[in-house]
Amino acid sequence: MAINRILIANRGEIALRIHRAAHEMGIETVAVHSTADADAMHVRLADQAVCIGPPSAAESYLNFAAIISAAEVSGADAIHPGYGFLSENAQFADIVEAHDIKWIGPKPEHIRTMGDKVEAKKTAGALGLPLVPGSEGAVSDFDEMRRVAKEIGYPVLAKAAAGGGGRGMKVIPSEDQLESLVKQAMSEAKAAFGDDRMYLEKYLGNPRHIEFQVFGDGNGNAIHLGERDCSLQRRHQKVFEEAPSPVITPEERERMGGIVASAMADMGYRGAGTIEFLWENGEFYFIEMNTRLQVEHPVTEAITGVDLVREQIRIADGKALSVKQEELVFSGHAIECRINAEDPFTFVPSPGKVTHYHPAGGMHVRVDSGLYSGYVIPPYYDSMIAKLIVYGRTREGCIMRLKRALEEMVIDGVKTSIPLHAELIEQPDILSGDYTIKWLEEYLAERDAD
Repeated sequence: MAINRILIANRGEIALRIHRAAHEMGIETVAVHSTADADAMHVRLADQAVCIGPPSAAESYLNFAAIISAAEVSGADAIHPGYGFLSENAQFADIVEAHDIKWIGPKPEHIRTMGDKVEAKKTAGALGLPLVPGSEGAVSDFDEMRRVAKEIGYPVLAKAAAGGGGRGMKVIPSEDQLESLVKQAMSEAKAAFGDDRMYLEKYLGNPRHIEFQVFGDGNGNAIHLGERDCSLQRRHQKVFEEAPSPVITPEERERMGGIVASAMADMGYRGAGTIEFLWENGEFYFIEMNTRLQVEHPVTEAITGVDLVREQIRIADGKALSVKQEELVFSGHAIECRINAEDPFTFVPSPGKVTHYHPAGGMHVRVDSGLYSGYVIPPYYDSMIAKLIVYGRTREGCIMRLKRALEEMVIDGVKTSIPLHAELIEQPDILSGDYTIKWLEEYLAERDAD
């Protein structure tokens, strides 16, 4: 039976993004919200709205029972989890499907496999993806860790098997520091994920972060939609993303894209996914797979013309991929700036009332945001409040349009990261595309020293 009503199990700009795609397909939407989000834009625009709990995410947006109940009382026949919250929770996906509600996401078993870094690495290797040299799986014995580290060569990276976002991760420069740093990483991992298993891999000195967007129909057909460069990061959090990458050639894109699409076809993958790599000296190294839509998906939409949320809904509805690999054309350049409610240089959160809001506009300028004048940004959730996405026929043209759009964008009443982005796109390394995952933190450290 076709999807007629989607419950959006999320908030903020992504909830609004899903609502828009659904309405363009003639599908009704149900917004769920905490008491803190009663006045949110997606709540105002949805066909129905259901309050699912107090401000705490644990009692609202992460509350399985409340969300399933909301789906049942509203008559929703599908649930879209967006990104974050429950989007990569295999148990929740299982529960949704057990209630005969369509899950707009990958198969639960694939979420489970790729959500465990050790299993993900094994699976990726079996599927033919290039791996960072490291331990076969989780390593719990310090003598074994020392042996593995010596084999792959210092420095090595200790990483939590069950998590991401930079938590439970330590760079180990030498053997004499291994035990103490691993213990710190294990303690962080236990606190963040309830799981202190660690694995070791070669620490790459100065790589870029390159990711490929993939889509599968669940029946053995899959495509890739090119790469995104997400190397501008602070504390492992992406700040600025672009597509295509300034350093990847069309030949590399076709070769690596073919490898990831083939891997997803072999896996029988369903829906949207992102294969993330570190790239150094022309070599790709698999780091993880995100089994969901990414925050930065609009840059891929800009250069391919494919609506990724619409595609997710189609696939969940049992339809075929709407585009074949040979039909995809990569055209122009796109950049996304993540705009957060925070001090642009100390990064201290800045929730509060938006007294004036004027989104940038003009040709090939897109703003994904739930903001409006008078809206009160709650202090309980992620600080990202908007995404500014700009497209140009060339990278240079895209950057000039981005400069103009940043000058035009007004968010008063709270501090935002707009001044940081305006400063970044004046830097010669950014203008030339010559930056790595270390660039932003080094720049900010130098800036603070001055």
